[in-house]
Amino acid sequence: MPTADAVLVLTGTFDPTADLVIEELNRRGTPVFRADTAWFPSRLAVVAGLDGASGWAGTLATERRTLDLSTVRSVYYRRPTAPEFPAEMSAEARSVASAEARRGFGGLLSALSCRWLPPPGRAADAEYKPFQLRVAAESGLRVPRTLITNSPSAAREFAEGIGGPVVYKPFTSIRGTVGGRSVAVYANVLEEGGTDHPSISTTANLFQEWVPKAHEVRLTAVDGQLFAAEIHANSSAAEVDWRSDYDNLTYQVCDPPAAVTSAVRRMLGRLGLPYGAFDFVVSPSGKWTFLEVNPNGQYGFIEQATGLPITTAICDYLEGIDGV
Repeated sequence: MPTADAVLVLTGTFDPTADLVIEELNRRGTPVFRADTAWFPSRLAVVAGLDGASGWAGTLATERRTLDLSTVRSVYYRRPTAPEFPAEMSAEARSVASAEARRGFGGLLSALSCRWLPPPGRAADAEYKPFQLRVAAESGLRVPRTLITNSPSAAREFAEGIGGPVVYKPFTSIRGTVGGRSVAVYANVLEEGGTDHPSISTTANLFQEWVPKAHEVRLTAVDGQLFAAEIHANSSAAEVDWRSDYDNLTYQVCDPPAAVTSAVRRMLGRLGLPYGAFDFVVSPSGKWTFLEVNPNGQYGFIEQATGLPITTAICDYLEGIDGV
């Protein structure tokens, strides 16, 4: 059965954040076609052609549903996983097939003439922390003093120059399994002598000055609308990185300073993003310091705790209803 005038949702099989958006779109009566790029090529077939300047026309099809590509009004690009290929394929063939799928199937999706949340190329660029820190500073946001290095001596000099606590942060979300147990790497305050650790020389490391905090803020921006919530840590682990201890957090809706809201909108414009999940530290004196922005960050836990209508704003954008 063809799906017309639909929102294409690209995400993995288990994604509670995408579920919120799909449920709201269903409530509005907006057709939704959900797919994971992992379904390609065994469970998802693509047929598309280009004839002149009218754009790509064709279909995406599963065993049960068909999407007319020419009728896609928007794409919600959440967390799709990589295409899966037959186990019997050789490593060489799998490598070629993966590259062809990325450039061919992925390239076709990116060529759809519709709005994306977020645009995948722009989102990929924005995920580079060195880039987003530079853009944040240029946009008028306060950023911590930061060092990127693989030199233990440079890290030591940086820490000595700070003259106070220094935080190590991973560049990416690091999660995995060690010895049958799930583990994750979060931001942590370096102990004395931490800059002498031999692992520093093995890769790039990000060090920042510790910013004293009264609390933190998650500010979710959707098409110019800003939704801000204070995050109060009630454990020592959450005080350093609240992601490490969700059970000991409390939330409160807040209003960002005008200078921060202007800078956030300016930064999103420079990054070319309609959506961003911003993290700030608010000092005891009330100063806001930018930590990072996730161009596709989760927001459901904030909406659930505060009632902020973030899902509504996302669905408005996907349906073409402009924000502020």
